[in-house]
Amino acid sequence: MADLLDKLRAARVCGTYWAAQPELPPYPYLLLRPSCTEQAEEMLAALRCAADAALLLWLPQHISVTQNDIAIISGDADPWHMLSRATALWTDGGDETAFIAALLDMEMQLFGASSRFAELNGKRGDALQQVATREFLGREWRDPFTGAGCTPDRVIGYHAEWRRLIDANRPIKAAYGFGQWKQDTVDALLWDGSGAHSRFEDATTESMDRLPKGAAVAVWKARVPEPFLTLCEASTHALYEVEDGFIRSVGLGADCVPPLSIVVDPVGVHYDPACPSSLENLVVQGNFAPELLARARQLRELVVESRISKYDVGGDEALARPGGARRHILVTGQVEDDRSVLAGGGDVRGNLDLLRRTRDAEPDAYILYKPHPDVLAGHRKGHVPEEEALRYADAIATGQSISALLDMVDGVHVMTSLAGFEALMRGKAVTTHGVPFYAGWGLTIDLGPVPERRKLSRTLDELVAATLLLYPRYLDPVTGLPCPPEILIERLKAGARRKNTILVMLRRAQGNLRRLVSGLRRLT
Repeated sequence: MADLLDKLRAARVCGTYWAAQPELPPYPYLLLRPSCTEQAEEMLAALRCAADAALLLWLPQHISVTQNDIAIISGDADPWHMLSRATALWTDGGDETAFIAALLDMEMQLFGASSRFAELNGKRGDALQQVATREFLGREWRDPFTGAGCTPDRVIGYHAEWRRLIDANRPIKAAYGFGQWKQDTVDALLWDGSGAHSRFEDATTESMDRLPKGAAVAVWKARVPEPFLTLCEASTHALYEVEDGFIRSVGLGADCVPPLSIVVDPVGVHYDPACPSSLENLVVQGNFAPELLARARQLRELVVESRISKYDVGGDEALARPGGARRHILVTGQVEDDRSVLAGGGDVRGNLDLLRRTRDAEPDAYILYKPHPDVLAGHRKGHVPEEEALRYADAIATGQSISALLDMVDGVHVMTSLAGFEALMRGKAVTTHGVPFYAGWGLTIDLGPVPERRKLSRTLDELVAATLLLYPRYLDPVTGLPCPPEILIERLKAGARRKNTILVMLRRAQGNLRRLVSGLRRLT
């Protein structure tokens, strides 16, 4: 039980931990938390006989007390926050805030007829353990994602992650660049505990003008007009960059399939080597706990076994090696005007140039070229005509999943493609011609200009721990709750999806039309 109590203190998840964190008096105070008007009057009457003390009266929304000489806060609030400057607590005997105060070893006085936490009144001794045993071990616990029975410490772990997300989102007062088709899934990952939903706003000057001083904004930079982005960057508001996560969905963002994971970075975007990012800082800092590294190793094995990639769950097919005994190399094409390529592509001039460089580096290899799915679908820039691609590649791979190709080849050559990271997890040799986030840690052959701050040796499990466990946020498509990556992988394996079916059909028709027009232009 002592271990469980330690986890509760560390996670800070009892009570309405997701609620508001109002501004508190700058001095220590006795916190009064009555459950009704009569109890508030009883507390205040008792205080008239006590020594003078600074007070904070925390009232439920449904009661009102007029005390001009006492600081008052009304409504739901994070009890851990409310207790953060308290010297003692007076509250109702059934209020969970009493249990939190006991966890913090704080003096308290309980009022009212409720005996739920009566043991905590006055000197507690072993009372806290007794109450915790009743409240936690005397109940049946079920995993919110699987419905299976579980231990309370697992549930505490889930709540700890939810608290971490909510606290990280509290500074964010508006989110820009999120299309309607994306908001439903991103909402839970950006929620700050206040209101029913995250604040998705139109990218306008008027919206920025309404923001409170010191507010941060979440921005999907590629989806807001350039003048508005300039306005954001010139403002005093902290900018949190949002991008797709590394295990995203089954289906393309360009087809309006919503993301099931995102990254939210207040430091800098992970694919721009010109500046640090939260991901880079995590890897640089190191000091990963052994249990985290063990989990990273298990997650890596799950990803490989499940044939998971950013946009797909691969089948069970094992591909033959068309080049026989020759070394097989996969070259992954990218969207040439994608921000990751523009920022981290180095001096590589597009997909055809990447193919040429790969052939120069691997003259005897059997090279397969896989166009980017968004390009293949006709949505984005980067198409290489077949006859030009085959000047350097031996074959073009379009129908095979990226996971099946990675299993078959000996190595990959990339600009900044996530396929390089996915190849590392499968133990393949990776050559980077640009500067992706996984370059510079001693795991890849780096031909691009890796910044000096990043030239450190890290293990694969350390990189996986930072990249897949600590940095992204994941959404369970079944419950709609933020979830661990292991849950999302199991959902994707089982066929759970979130789709905008009509939008997907329209986007695919649009892509087919673009490819037709492009082909006609080449013919003329």
